[in-house]
Amino acid sequence: MSQKKSSLSRRAFLRRTATLAAVPYIVPASVFGRNGAVPPSERILVGGIGIRSRGQHDLRWMLPEPDVQFVAICDAQKASREAVKKIVDDRYGNSDCAMYPEIREFLATRTDIDAMLVTTGDRWHALASIYAMRAGKDVYSEKPSAMTIAEGQGVVETARRYGRIYQTGTQRLSEGNFTFANELLRLGYLGKVHTVRAHIAPWDAAEMKHEWLPAEPLPPKDELDWDAWLGPCPWRPYNSSYVRGGWRNHYDFHTSCIGEWGAHTFAQCQVAIGAADTSAIEYKYVANDSGDGMVTRFANGIKMVLERDMEGKIWHGSCGVRYEGTEGWVSTADGYAEPEVSNPAWMQDFKKLVGDYMARTQRPMSHMRNWLDCIKSRRQTVSGPVMMHRSMSTVHAANVSMWLKRDLRFDPVKEEFVNDEEANRFRSRAMREPWTI
Repeated sequence: MSQKKSSLSRRAFLRRTATLAAVPYIVPASVFGRNGAVPPSERILVGGIGIRSRGQHDLRWMLPEPDVQFVAICDAQKASREAVKKIVDDRYGNSDCAMYPEIREFLATRTDIDAMLVTTGDRWHALASIYAMRAGKDVYSEKPSAMTIAEGQGVVETARRYGRIYQTGTQRLSEGNFTFANELLRLGYLGKVHTVRAHIAPWDAAEMKHEWLPAEPLPPKDELDWDAWLGPCPWRPYNSSYVRGGWRNHYDFHTSCIGEWGAHTFAQCQVAIGAADTSAIEYKYVANDSGDGMVTRFANGIKMVLERDMEGKIWHGSCGVRYEGTEGWVSTADGYAEPEVSNPAWMQDFKKLVGDYMARTQRPMSHMRNWLDCIKSRRQTVSGPVMMHRSMSTVHAANVSMWLKRDLRFDPVKEEFVNDEEANRFRSRAMREPWTI
């Protein structure tokens, strides 16, 4: 079935303008960017892959941006495709958002699209991002953005090879409270930093389920393409719980309670301590079901401790971080009016430190806007592929330590566990044909 393309891409605009140049034509002022409009040559045409609850949040975050035109959704579930189409069409006041059920057809057909929003379940994040970048699209991917070390390597290499702009959805790196905490550490307010603490999800376990849910009758393919929904994961019978979010805490689909929030907080801590391009080298196994209290250590000597903080003694709210040094500490999490600090006088510098950071890095306090700006400038995003891969490698190594129930050492240069072949087998997972890197 043919799909209607909703607007001009920047690539097509110049070609069409040249064709029309010799023809008498009344051109709307918006084409030239008048009256505050963004001309078509400056618009970023965006498509989406696998947009549901979290993805719809990202979509609504993106749609008000004046230089974005969202034009198409690809999803294995018909209901999800239609829900996204309604959101987009209601926003633009038309019926132009196109729908596609299959990713390969989508990417092959829509050569006009500049960038892709990838908000599938975890199992598809890296693979969909790689496919999109190979097709010439810049990518914003939700987290956790890689299921294995090998997947993260694939994202890094694809972005490098194809010259793509990539942003992982660790949006707290673009929020004032977390930025202020990072700047306190970077500028020496805390003295010599020895310990950072990273929140992991206070539900589920590090040891995930391997059994299958019982089989249910498979819906018609037009309603749900089960093979495409599974993607690279091993085949299993359909169960409606999977597609309603029940895939979480299953080994083939998830990165455990450590990855659920650690994808955010490990990235936050590693950027803060100058370890965005490396991973922790030591992992001390803890005899519980979650990894709560695990001590990891980086080559610079700083320890990162995994914390569930069930009683709220370290922070309140979700996805918290705390940095501790010889001169004091700072702690923040979601829902804070402002960070908590050991020295209240530091808060007088909040606006200055955040403002100086924005001026120095040319980054706004908006994760989505940072990605869009970088698509135009081709500068690196705040949460680029290397940072994503290295912080997720720390997540994966912590998981492997919990699964094998022993301490591990990791070489971030070779990207392998030291003298431990059993652990090294967890650096990748088999991917089911044809859904491979």
